[in-house]
Amino acid sequence: QVQLVESGGGLVQAGGSLRLSCAASGRTFASYTMGWFRQGPGKEREFVAAIGWTGTSTYYADSVKGRFTISRDNAKKTVYLHMNSLKPEDTANYSCAAGMVPVRNSQENAYSNWGQGTQVTVSS
Repeated sequence: QVQLVESGGGLVQAGGSLRLSCAASGRTFASYTMGWFRQGPGKEREFVAAIGWTGTSTYYADSVKGRFTISRDNAKKTVYLHMNSLKPEDTANYSCAAGMVPVRNSQENAYSNWGQGTQVTVSS
């Protein structure tokens, strides 16, 4: 089991940047694939990005490819989501998740541990 706490959300203008962090507790953080998901107003939760346990394998939703970068620091038990060129449609509550899953598995029910989320609002 791993407990997850997100931070770094906020209000930003379109075209701006934010960095989200997800701090984990528990001894097995380095064993997990880590993912970021988001849920916008009136929308279903959707996959954003994932990173494998070594940090060398990543996978992105088409909607964020080239703008967002996921990274992790296993020594700090933290995963990051660097978001650039933000758009109003990126407005959502962003949650991180941990699971023993392949990096390319974007299904939320494959992830076993979830944080509470952090709100990102992009103004036009």
